[in-house]
Amino acid sequence: MYQQMIFVNLATNDIDASKKFFTELGYEINAQFSDESTGSVVISDTIVVMLLARPKYAEFTKKEIVDSTKSSEVLIALSAESREKVDELVEKAVAAGGSVTGETQDHGFMYGRAFNDLDGHTFEVVWMDPAAVEG
Repeated sequence: MYQQMIFVNLATNDIDASKKFFTELGYEINAQFSDESTGSVVISDTIVVMLLARPKYAEFTKKEIVDSTKSSEVLIALSAESREKVDELVEKAVAAGGSVTGETQDHGFMYGRAFNDLDGHTFEVVWMDPAAVEG
């Protein structure tokens, strides 16, 4: 059965540092789709973050590329299997050079935290109680 995929393309100032950052979070770099200006970060079977050096990113758009340390172009939300996994991923991000952003969101049935990567892209990590989803 076909599963639609999502490829999130992000401009980066330092492709090697960004690749290292995401591998320190536990993600794999797909070498087949990576080179000196591109890093293909496998988040899951259906989610890939494409890290693109700014000149490479510019090949895909005529728009101005935002400085993601000053402006927000996207909020990327990732699910986690538990509250502990939310904390674990955020702690790995901080240890790898990222930064915590925003306040911890604890609504009992839903728990989330967020971090910025090396270029200021915001990743929200969220756990939701499966019983709450089932209704």
